[in-house]
Amino acid sequence: MSVEVRPIPVPHALGTPDSAEFEAYADLGFALERANWGHDHFADSAARLLAMHRHAAGRGHAEFAAWDGAVIVGRAGLAWELTAGSETVELTLGVLPSHRRRGIGSRLLVAAEEHARELGRAKVVAYSDHPDDGAAPTGPVVRAPDGDAVLAASAPANAFAEARGYSLGQLERISSIRVPGRIEAFRAELGERLARAEALGYRLARWTDRAPAGLVDAYAAARARMALDVPAGGLTIDEEHWDAVRVREYESRELDGDTSLLVSAVVTDDGEIAGYTELELPRERDFAYQFDTLVVGAHRGHGLGMLVKLANLVRLAEVAPQRAVVYTWNADENAHMLAINVGLGFRRCGLEAVWQRAGDAGGAHVTG
Repeated sequence: MSVEVRPIPVPHALGTPDSAEFEAYADLGFALERANWGHDHFADSAARLLAMHRHAAGRGHAEFAAWDGAVIVGRAGLAWELTAGSETVELTLGVLPSHRRRGIGSRLLVAAEEHARELGRAKVVAYSDHPDDGAAPTGPVVRAPDGDAVLAASAPANAFAEARGYSLGQLERISSIRVPGRIEAFRAELGERLARAEALGYRLARWTDRAPAGLVDAYAAARARMALDVPAGGLTIDEEHWDAVRVREYESRELDGDTSLLVSAVVTDDGEIAGYTELELPRERDFAYQFDTLVVGAHRGHGLGMLVKLANLVRLAEVAPQRAVVYTWNADENAHMLAINVGLGFRRCGLEAVWQRAGDAGGAHVTG
């Protein structure tokens, strides 16, 4: 029987006949993560995927799947910024090991690229995960334009990307930390750093799930800085428009997707958020994700990045002590943020490679 590639319809609710394909798509994500990592900690549940559609939060989404009869064997997920002038579509793609090297990945990529063209987006940015222990690979390697990390040229994702006109734009370190046993030391250092920050006119604000009304505009302004200030490597990164409405929609999306948010921020006397970090806590899991961390340029040099991360990790231990592991992602060229994470005890567990069509931006090269 031939394999069919088609869009996944978005249901109104889960657990209904209309949601069967959507839930199969989510289930495949868990299977693909287990095949790659040996665990499914990075897979999105069906509830989270549906929440992304219900609460756009400034981003659009679409899913495609490959079917071998009634069995889903491959998938491609697309996301794109809705801000005017945006150029890119972000892509994740995977095929079951049993069905690889049969052209299914190529067909999914074609479907994704056609959808990007229909959206008027000229550039596709794709992601692939590569578990490792931080040791340098043997043999030829692929390097991104910035940073010191390398990816083995023999990685299947490299051959797949290169054959289809994509090059390596950036490598991100995936790191993890086991929180138990560290909290008392974190709490002591937090107290010292908070006293220094308060002497400079900063105060610490922490919240769960929804920003306080008096800080929501300042939080939106800080979040808008992420896309502007994050290291871009050889990638095109679209600007993001954030305001109070988008913040509230984003928060609703997380809650509807069975995820709680812990946010710690440093606030100036005039109510500006000088820096923040967030932890995502997926429901009924024993880990958390540390995603956005930002210190606004004018406020750097005062240890605020370490301060907010310490504050959030201490709070995590207080409200969810069962969550023993925290994962985080950082551009390999982001030396300052990596130094903070290493100082906290994060250790690399893999790389996320980010690919962009050659000629769009940046480029990679293979060395011996």
